[in-house]
Amino acid sequence: MALGYLSGTWLGALTVCRLAGVRDPRLAGSCNPGFSNVLRLYGTRLALATLVVDAAKGMPVLWLAMAMGMPPWAQGLVGLGVLLGHSYPAWHRFRGGKAVASAFGVMLVLTPWVALVCATLWSLLAWRVRTAAIATLASAALAPLASIWLAPDYVGVVIAFTLLVLARHVLNIRRLGRGDEPGL
Repeated sequence: MALGYLSGTWLGALTVCRLAGVRDPRLAGSCNPGFSNVLRLYGTRLALATLVVDAAKGMPVLWLAMAMGMPPWAQGLVGLGVLLGHSYPAWHRFRGGKAVASAFGVMLVLTPWVALVCATLWSLLAWRVRTAAIATLASAALAPLASIWLAPDYVGVVIAFTLLVLARHVLNIRRLGRGDEPGL
């Protein structure tokens, strides 16, 4: 879990934006170091690079946990470490992202079909309603249901990931209720 946390603390948006020579995404837009804010600020190319880094950063430690023969709940703790590292990185004053791309990467390793179903729903909703928060909340709600069918050994793990992602989106939920959530 500690290795998961350490890998999770690498905020892809900061690396991508530094390499591209653009402003730190934590200083503009929603001030969130994640895919959606980078997309709104700097466009598709940098947002996709951010998504790739944030999704991939926890994969090696998860593959290690699987190779060691850890049971699903223990693999889930490693994955939860990745998400907590992304959300609350010690090196960035515990101010990180909302763990959506990182959760996608963790689930891509642990429950690939659930991850792909949720990513498909996210993409369709983001394209149709143009609001990342709605797409994220719907995808997060679908994840435990999809895991019942597609990855029953990981249902508890997926529920824990979903609860963290939903908790990280409390402010987005409030903004949606007020009608002032930024679009994509």
